[in-house]
Amino acid sequence: MKAQGALFVFALIFLAGVLGGAPRAHAATMSLSPNTGTFEVGSTFIVSVVLNGEGATVNAFDVELRFPPDILQIVSPSSTGKSIVGTWVERPMYDNQAGVMRFQGGIPGGITTDRGIVATFTFRARKIGDAIVRFTDTSEVFMHDGKATPILADVTNGIYRIVLPPPQGPIVVSETFPDQTTYYAERTALFTWASNILAEGYSFMLSLRPVDIPDNISEGRQQSASYTNLTSGVHYFHIKALREGAWGGATHFAIHVDIDPPARFPITVNPSRVTTAQSVILNFATTDAVSGISHYEYRVIPLGGDNIAQAEEQSIFIEAESPQILSLGHGVYDVIVRAYDTAGNITEETERIRIVTPFEFAVRNPWTWIFLTVFGVLLGFGAWRAYRLHKRVDAAHSEKRLPKDIQHDLEELKHYRKTYGKMSMMLFVAGMSVMVLFGWAVSAQADESVVAPPFVTGASRDISNEDIFYIRGKTDNATVPVIVYVQDIESGSTRSFEVTSDNRGDWLYRHDAFLPTGRYIVWAQTRLGESFSPPTPQVEMYVRQTAFQFGSSRLSYETLYIILMLGLFAINIGLLIFIGIHIRHARTKRRAWLNEVREAEESLKRGFAVVRNDIGKELEIIHRIKKSNALSEEERLREEQLLGDLDWAEKYISKEIWDIQEKGE
Repeated sequence: MKAQGALFVFALIFLAGVLGGAPRAHAATMSLSPNTGTFEVGSTFIVSVVLNGEGATVNAFDVELRFPPDILQIVSPSSTGKSIVGTWVERPMYDNQAGVMRFQGGIPGGITTDRGIVATFTFRARKIGDAIVRFTDTSEVFMHDGKATPILADVTNGIYRIVLPPPQGPIVVSETFPDQTTYYAERTALFTWASNILAEGYSFMLSLRPVDIPDNISEGRQQSASYTNLTSGVHYFHIKALREGAWGGATHFAIHVDIDPPARFPITVNPSRVTTAQSVILNFATTDAVSGISHYEYRVIPLGGDNIAQAEEQSIFIEAESPQILSLGHGVYDVIVRAYDTAGNITEETERIRIVTPFEFAVRNPWTWIFLTVFGVLLGFGAWRAYRLHKRVDAAHSEKRLPKDIQHDLEELKHYRKTYGKMSMMLFVAGMSVMVLFGWAVSAQADESVVAPPFVTGASRDISNEDIFYIRGKTDNATVPVIVYVQDIESGSTRSFEVTSDNRGDWLYRHDAFLPTGRYIVWAQTRLGESFSPPTPQVEMYVRQTAFQFGSSRLSYETLYIILMLGLFAINIGLLIFIGIHIRHARTKRRAWLNEVREAEESLKRGFAVVRNDIGKELEIIHRIKKSNALSEEERLREEQLLGDLDWAEKYISKEIWDIQEKGE
């Protein structure tokens, strides 16, 4: 239906534009009239959409409005009253649940106007608050130029304040909710009222509707009332007075209650919570379903590192926005971020940050230990192989052992020497082959009195004995002493420390030394003169061991890790040196062995050359016999054997030296 209507509008625009003439540059505006006003809950008021073409001829528009449905609702859109619209493509339609209104229309022949009423509608005020009625980005005005040129350049939205009707009964005030438009984090509402004329009685009630009327049953002549256990939201107190037997008009009083803190939220640290960068970025954001977020505050508490002694005494919390950039030195920090809603409720989140050196970062990385361990194991295996091979080469060289194929060739040469004549050669010993496996591994590696007790909002519950302990909270009174007690559960010994809250009631105690390992309970009391408040609930804290204590000296696990890492590193270097030495010795003896093998082969070669000559001489004798007489069967077999042996000797002489060289390589 909308698609057909849109096609109709643009067809109308085109036809009217053909008759319209040349286009001109214009910028139209649309506004709400009135665009401001104050109205009572339950009343209605009329708002019009007004078009100013700024001299341009306009022939179509598309308007969408949005409004807060909890404060306003439309009761009467009008498309038949005074309007410049000639043809409605989509009559004004509204949805009071979604808070949206939309309409489309056209003006055949176009119109030039500076205050043309497009549509008029009626709002009803539902509850108190500020309501914004606005044009959406999809709203548009089209020029009468045959091209449907959009010319909407600006819009004026409407802001309307909705208030309660003026008091018609007793004048009401509230000690706990003095401002009817402000949210308070109070569960109890106290109301008092006064009347210029002596009343015979009052009827009053508290409800969630803004203009309820109390019943005609008198609650008595008292002039105050209280309500407890209120839930978050807007509540309304209604009261009327009975005078001379008649009930008067009602007075309505609004209270805004928000007892729910903002939602929990994460603190994201960039580049990471453990980093070598001394500049980190905090990102944080949350929401509040009732009164909305007011602001954020943060505090950085040093727990360890070189900067503990130089930690500045400053305001406990500093107002901040996300992202927040922090410049920190090497050390350990707790970053606390507070989110405040408009009523003053607080949600706190804590994130621990460690700024470390590159070497410390490597020590803390488990992949570093995995790398060193695997690398060391492989180096140890390689060293063992290098040692064994070196020993085998050394033994073979000392015992003058020949390779098996050389020994075989030697036996063959002896056999031919016996058969064909003299042979002289020397036997040399050599034997070694070195294979060293060498590899690497990838990364290996916290009495009763009326004095109000303080509130504990946070403490370092899980820390190590190289982190500084702290506890923080709030007091009802500003600048009052807070006594912090720390008790060792095992020994029962208890120590107390005093700190003073600031002018906002915030207090923070940070211990001036490292606590020994063990379990502790911590609590606090407020001191006001000679009186002490009841103690706060006890907070249990565990201090784990990450450092060894030797008298006044401390050896942290991190230092121990560094020592172990250096030890592994030294072992790996030693293994590399060990492998290098054995490889060097093995290569030296291998070169000597190759030389000896070459010499032995040359001797074999010369020996086989001698055998070849002897065979040749015998063949000459047989050839002479063959020329003179036919060979006997025995002589013929002898000739075949000699020819076979001659062929074998020649092949050996031309090939064997390369076989030996390949063995060496």
